[in-house]
Amino acid sequence: MNRIEWQALTPPVAPAAKPPAAGVKPGQDFQAIFNEKLAGLKFSRHASERLESRKINLSPEQMVRLEQGVNKAAGKGARESLVLLDDLALVVSIKNRTVITAASRQELRENVFTNIDSAVLL
Repeated sequence: MNRIEWQALTPPVAPAAKPPAAGVKPGQDFQAIFNEKLAGLKFSRHASERLESRKINLSPEQMVRLEQGVNKAAGKGARESLVLLDDLALVVSIKNRTVITAASRQELRENVFTNIDSAVLL
């Protein structure tokens, strides 16, 4: 005679709610998350306001180039760099990986950039 054993089946456990990703703030918009997570660079409030008021949008390709430039400057030991990207000039804190300010080509004439120790031409 064959013996049949029965096992009690336990109901599946519902997965716990996923906590928000580390560093993501409630209500944070896509551009801010992209800037901080994917590109690895942050934009100061001042730089964000300057870009927005001048209707300057960095393309994903420009963001990649900007990050590459920041990485090169970091590799050379730079702390604060003037990054010239297409028609833009950006002052970047290399240590904090933060764009501090931005200016368009039209604003570059007769301008003086201070407190920088390097320049990156992209």
